Amino acid sequence: MDKIESFEVDHTKMSQGMYISRVDDDIVTYDIRIAKPNTPPFLDDAGLHSFEHLFASFVRNSAYRKNIIYVGPMGCRTGFYLLVRGITHQKALDLVKDAMNYIAAFEGEVPGATEAECGNYLCHDVNAAKQYAKIMIEILKDWQLKDLSYKA
Repeated sequence: MDKIESFEVDHTKMSQGMYISRVDDDIVTYDIRIAKPNTPPFLDDAGLHSFEHLFASFVRNSAYRKNIIYVGPMGCRTGFYLLVRGITHQKALDLVKDAMNYIAAFEGEVPGATEAECGNYLCHDVNAAKQYAKIMIEILKDWQLKDLSYKA
């Protein structure tokens, strides 16, 4: 089997941030890296789950709702993938920054977190999700287009 592109990135040199992971025709995959790879602590399941619900709900209710293909966590529990089409890298970066501010300030019930709506509805931690967003706010505060490339 061919090695997939994400396994070609040297995770020992990667830091937290937002990166263009790949471009497939008109679909761009962004790597939203909250935790440094192979450096505990990793995102815990409940916080990761709440973050996913909040992140996905925010971007799918934004002005770019029709451009969002997918939002989902990385199996390694270090971050998320955001797949979009038809928006610039700057708009994607601004959207992620806005989403982090939304999550950090979130109050209330996590969207889609009832037994009828979620396959693991008891596994949520909104406070952990808010902490993850605060980490990303600090990391992305001065992030620019030039920073979207993985650093070697």
